[in-house]
Amino acid sequence: MSLTQVFLGLGSNIEREAHLCAGLEALAGFLVDIRCSAVFESQPVGIKSGPFFNFVVAAYTDLPLMELDRRLKFIEADNGRYAPDRKGLPLDIDVLLYGEQVGNFDGLILPRAEILKNAFVLWPLSLIAPDRIHPGVGKSFATLWDEAQIDQVLAPVAFEWRGVPLTPFELLSGL
Repeated sequence: MSLTQVFLGLGSNIEREAHLCAGLEALAGFLVDIRCSAVFESQPVGIKSGPFFNFVVAAYTDLPLMELDRRLKFIEADNGRYAPDRKGLPLDIDVLLYGEQVGNFDGLILPRAEILKNAFVLWPLSLIAPDRIHPGVGKSFATLWDEAQIDQVLAPVAFEWRGVPLTPFELLSGL
């Protein structure tokens, strides 16, 4: 079966490390060759809450788009995303890119608009896939990040998954 490259955006503002690691462990159950960008702390956009940790995952899947999205919703639910008494956002996982797909797929619009609107999506994408071309804009993510005029402050944070640091020391030290 052929594999499709996907890029997912992950974020959390409640027990951030625990929920993001739980999300990664769940993704590892059905995605292949998972690579993670650096992790950034950002202020919330669109909701009133505490600061988020955000990053991007690149991986491959043999799942059709809608099945992938369905599984992501189950992972979010398992982490309390839809609990009626939740405070904040325990885990958010969004499909940013699915291969070269462009369009509206049963309400899932790809590429996801947040790529061009939010620094906490575009900067990690530019780090993990700098030469990848945005299928809707025709420019690389590195170029889009260089040209971006997004008024959001991000701070790289130390973060490990399975004992491996995701955020490079150079980024943490400001080099």
